[in-house]
Amino acid sequence: MTVARVVNRLRRPGTVAAAAAPPRGAVDSYRHDLDGLRGAAIALVVAFHIWFGRVSGGVDIFLVLSGFFFTGSLLRGAESTGAIRIGHTAHRLARRLLPALVTVLTAVFTATVLLRPFTQWTEIAAQTLASLLYYENWYLALSWSDYLAADPSVSPLQHLWSMAVQGQFYLVTLLGVALAVRLCRRLAGPAALRPGLAILLAAIAMASFRYAAHGTSVHQGWNYYDSFARAWELLAGALLAVVVPWLSAPRLVRVTLAVLGVAAVVACGWLIDGADEFPGPAALVPVGAALALIVAGSNLPAAAHPLPNRLLGTPAAVRLGELAYALYLWHWPILIFVLAETRSATAGLVRGLGVLAGSLVLAYLTNRFIEEPLRIRRSSWSAQETPARRRRTGQVVAVLGIAVLAISVGEQVVTRANPPQPVAFLDPVHYPGAAALVGGASTPRARLRPTVYEAPADHAYPSQDGCIADWDTRDVITCAYGNADAQHTVAVVGSSHAEHWVPALDLLAREHNFRVDVYLKMGCPLTVAAEPMYKGEAIPDCRDWSAEVIDRLGVDRPEWVFTTATRPRDKLGDETPADYLDVWSHLAERGLNVLAIRDTPWLRRDGVRYRAIDCLAQNGDRISCGMPRTDALDEVNPALEFAASFANVFPLDLSDAVCEPDVCAVTEGNILIYHDEHHLTASYSRSLAPELGRQLSPILGWW
Repeated sequence: MTVARVVNRLRRPGTVAAAAAPPRGAVDSYRHDLDGLRGAAIALVVAFHIWFGRVSGGVDIFLVLSGFFFTGSLLRGAESTGAIRIGHTAHRLARRLLPALVTVLTAVFTATVLLRPFTQWTEIAAQTLASLLYYENWYLALSWSDYLAADPSVSPLQHLWSMAVQGQFYLVTLLGVALAVRLCRRLAGPAALRPGLAILLAAIAMASFRYAAHGTSVHQGWNYYDSFARAWELLAGALLAVVVPWLSAPRLVRVTLAVLGVAAVVACGWLIDGADEFPGPAALVPVGAALALIVAGSNLPAAAHPLPNRLLGTPAAVRLGELAYALYLWHWPILIFVLAETRSATAGLVRGLGVLAGSLVLAYLTNRFIEEPLRIRRSSWSAQETPARRRRTGQVVAVLGIAVLAISVGEQVVTRANPPQPVAFLDPVHYPGAAALVGGASTPRARLRPTVYEAPADHAYPSQDGCIADWDTRDVITCAYGNADAQHTVAVVGSSHAEHWVPALDLLAREHNFRVDVYLKMGCPLTVAAEPMYKGEAIPDCRDWSAEVIDRLGVDRPEWVFTTATRPRDKLGDETPADYLDVWSHLAERGLNVLAIRDTPWLRRDGVRYRAIDCLAQNGDRISCGMPRTDALDEVNPALEFAASFANVFPLDLSDAVCEPDVCAVTEGNILIYHDEHHLTASYSRSLAPELGRQLSPILGWW
């Protein structure tokens, strides 16, 4: 199970309209088959999350249903009363959505404090606040775009992005329909409401679809969470709610739609990798499936529904649909905590069944004792659902919500008031760093620096100075380090794994009188590939940026180009990708010499990356938090064999200054090596300067 790729979530949309009047022209007062559709979708979502590591399309189905139910509820209210009661509707939404959400957020925050290292508390507090205030999707989008942000891919709250999207949709739709009702009442009459809304919603949905299609090809990591990119899925359901009174279709058409709809629901997750393609055109499959099943049973009594709809309306499917919201809220954090505590990349059959069972139990308890007491009408109370019990439940949820909000806000205030700072130059006597490995320097007792608190800020200079292009920057940014007036020049080119050598090169350049120019872009090793990828997603900006950088290097003509020569394999060891050889050829054609440095190890267990500071904060030590050297690196530098075929390429390998013979530890010589999962701290990079200088001296001939 690759948790970084599974970014789904759902909500129980039917609760918004559960007690509403039927659509004009409808026969049934309630579509039980759509409850069953929720049940089927949640079953697929949970199974795909736990065992297959893929996006099932279930979230997209729920977005359609949310748009359909909520918009339909608003229209029926407007047509029966002539107005939209904004405050009343907002109160109903909060009463249906917040109790379960607050319960889960409280549990996740508490579990994080009890089970996870304190280095993760601030991040969870930030995501708790984002989830509670319905902007989690934007938080994740910004985290994806911020290369230095904490990786949110294993967050127990990541799945709440779509709750945020839906919450934003509800607010905009509530205000928009209320305005439309008022305008129609004053200008055109009630009969114009549905036709006018149909035109407006169709236009916005088409614009959103085009925007999402474009985003899929240029910026999928952001596009996946973008509210406007997702809007067309909700608007498809909303548009159907507007026109449903006018729908009529022959029996054969309805049966065909129902069969195709169910088939698409089941097959979607197997046929399409939604993490890479939704909400672009590929999302038409789950969206179309939901629309087809809605249309198939519209304006018919339940007994006359096509067989697939009747199957979806069976008690078991309907009951699962009733638990869908709570089940979705619980299953993902339980899965993430289980994987974290067992240090596993996959759940496996037995452990996965345990996650499923625990999620179902908590979903039932949440639905029975929190959701239902606060949702049902006074006239529907049973002997057990007394006003006092409802009041107590509401008070408990309110106290939890206020507590979670206060703690999250307080944590953010304290963190922002005391941000971590980069570490100043360290005394080499007490902090020998790499010299303890390659120079035999003694390591006296001293506090580790940077500390686990300081580490996130102790990154290379270009990131601190704004001298590296981020995800959203296509332009080539250059800055100079070392001696800016020197005649000799080394150009550091590529991604952040070339960047983290800049502190070492800067020291050497100041000592030996040369200039260091940087041409850097986050997540973008220099490439000539037609479709470069990062985290499994296309990054065409990297291709275009690299082409411009190679051309500029041919014009600027630095004496040496310093860039990475290897990358970690998916499982064990490291390799020199074929694309790197193509880059060397392009540089050779321009008469440029290359200093090709072996990449430093990436901290990972069973393919899952982890941060050194998290491991150390959980009472790990420098060895237990490290990696076996054979897992991190091949026995021989892979670049040596290929570099021998290029007269312009000179390989460098400082692995012995980072790793011990048997282990790549996370600290050496009292200095923390990594500020995250795989980037050197600026402090350790500076400690590498003497060994880097020793290897560069015979190649450059400048000292």
